[in-house]
Amino acid sequence: MQEVGPSGSGGDGEARSPGTGEDFGGRGSREFEGARSATSAPVLPLLTEGLTLRALFCYHACDQGEHCMKQYNADTSTSDFASLFESTLTKMERLQPGQMVETQIVSISKDSIFLQLSGKSEGVLERAELADQDGNLSVKEGDTVKVFFLNSKNGEMNFTTRISGEKAAPALLESAYKNGIPVEGVVEKEIKGGYEVKIGETRAFCPFSQMGQRRAENAEVYVGKHLTFKIQEYKENGRNILVSNRAIHEEAHKEKIEALKATLKEGMLVKGCIKSIQEFGAFVDIEGIQALLPISEISRARVEDISAVLAVGQEIEATILKVDWKNERISLSMKNLQADPWDHALAKYPVDSKHTGKVVRVTDFGAFVSLESGLDGLIHVSEMRSEGKYGNSGVTVKLGQLLTVKILGVDIAEKRMSLKQASSLEEDETAKKYLENGADSDTYNPFAALLGKKK
Repeated sequence: MQEVGPSGSGGDGEARSPGTGEDFGGRGSREFEGARSATSAPVLPLLTEGLTLRALFCYHACDQGEHCMKQYNADTSTSDFASLFESTLTKMERLQPGQMVETQIVSISKDSIFLQLSGKSEGVLERAELADQDGNLSVKEGDTVKVFFLNSKNGEMNFTTRISGEKAAPALLESAYKNGIPVEGVVEKEIKGGYEVKIGETRAFCPFSQMGQRRAENAEVYVGKHLTFKIQEYKENGRNILVSNRAIHEEAHKEKIEALKATLKEGMLVKGCIKSIQEFGAFVDIEGIQALLPISEISRARVEDISAVLAVGQEIEATILKVDWKNERISLSMKNLQADPWDHALAKYPVDSKHTGKVVRVTDFGAFVSLESGLDGLIHVSEMRSEGKYGNSGVTVKLGQLLTVKILGVDIAEKRMSLKQASSLEEDETAKKYLENGADSDTYNPFAALLGKKK
């Protein structure tokens, strides 16, 4: 017998006898529904290996069965065919309403998505279930999808990704509860402790704590919306149904995490959007998952106010600093994308050289002076020029003040630089001229002696 195609036919869509090309499935296919009632054998739903449902049924029950048998016997014996048929029946799998199937998309039409089942069988899924509001599909041929068996109608095995509307019969809702099938409903109104949700013609209850990914400040924001739920409790034959929208968000979150585990690695460059700003850092959305950009990793320069350098909604690039999948934490760094000024600090700031910097932080033990972005040095309080009466008045500089400093030491490994408050280049030039003039005089000049010591 010739192998039958997915629609219960040969390669051209109609079943034909081997060798002759004679059509023996036309009338039987057209009268499939009538013939279905003529058999006591289970027909719906069946999955087969090697033979399609229509081909088996044509032999077993339809009024063309005798003709089909004759065509088959042209090449093999009746006993061989009976053995084949019996062995095929043992391989059949009966799908129950609500049973989940993970399968591939074999083709897509204007209104339907066709799914590969066992052997040559196909299932049907409404295209709208995997399309957005603009009709754009989120899948393509060859993709794997998880669907739930609904029923078999007019010879087609119907599947769904969720139950809603006319599909939401009480029996299917109970099956949805037992098998974890998502259901789609309308949030009718806010009631005591939660919301009343209508799923088809059935009413259910969703607590406030189970609505949305996070508790909304305004409870009325969900009223009137079409949302997807999981049935958490099904009691009293459907008169008491408890649903959760949060469970849907949690499942989607877990799926995203599993998908990102294969793509996100430490050290890689990622793009994201700033979602919120806190005192300790900024939260960044990366492909639907929030990551933390600590304040210390924003820039090489010291950042006091994050809002001064970042804004909510801003698109950024950063490297992944650390990934902790167990606790679902990802930390980022923008600083790693910037050149490190310490790499050239020894050559640029040799010991005893003088430079001008800005005071960026003042402490009890001294002041930190920024010589360039990301490179700060410390002037210990003992190295400051005192202006007090007894020369020991402590820290005398102010935040933002420009100072001339002298390099005392550079530690590249620890990224530390020791500084000393020094006279400015202008002061040095003035002192030099004064000293030169004083050298021509035979009279002792105490001011010139003092300037020489400060130089």
